[in-house]
Amino acid sequence: MSLQKRAIAEFVGTFWLVFGGCGSAVLAAAFPGVGIGFLGVACAFGLTVLTMAYAIGHISGCHLNPAVSVGLAVGKRFPASELPAYIVAQVIGAVVAASTLYVIASGKAGFDLSGGFASNGYAEHSPGGYSLVACLTAEVVLTFMFLIIILGATDRRAPQGFAPIAIGLGLTLIHLIGIPVTNLSVNPARSTGPALFVGGWAIQQLWLFWVAPLAGAAIAGVAYGALAGEAEKARAAGA
Repeated sequence: MSLQKRAIAEFVGTFWLVFGGCGSAVLAAAFPGVGIGFLGVACAFGLTVLTMAYAIGHISGCHLNPAVSVGLAVGKRFPASELPAYIVAQVIGAVVAASTLYVIASGKAGFDLSGGFASNGYAEHSPGGYSLVACLTAEVVLTFMFLIIILGATDRRAPQGFAPIAIGLGLTLIHLIGIPVTNLSVNPARSTGPALFVGGWAIQQLWLFWVAPLAGAAIAGVAYGALAGEAEKARAAGA
């Protein structure tokens, strides 16, 4: 499969992740009487990854996230030379999704971007008022665990065919933990799309939602490589 086609698949997949996940937060989370709340938003993000993993996993690997691409590259599962194409496609997909969501959300009287538009934030812009250090720690740790799930579930020694389920459920759990802290990113593209529309504070705080996920993913790439490598050696020695 050509890099161009894989990049297009990443664009489509990331669009779905941001439109589905952030859309659920903006349009449905607090809908009067039947709002889906944090639990619904967490499930929505998990479902976007689960559905896209089956839809485009065989085309592009279904990264949908610059941090995932970086973690896989560090873990030697993805060529670093292809990172720019994937990351650009993911960010564009996220921005187009946020644009589409804005057109829909702004069609309702009283819509106001001051509500955050599903942007990620820390300190006074954290949903729960968590500090910069707390939010940085949460994003690094949760991205680390998300990449460990991805690397483990897609390992050739893991049970085949179940990776999308493990990854989708993993992202759901991560959102259940992290939404009150930062509105949860673990994905620089997902953070960038809404932030461009909110502007101001969302742009000023965007650095954390690039630095922390990329750091957590890179650490996971190294850690899983060391762990899985030792397991492979032990298995070979016992053969």
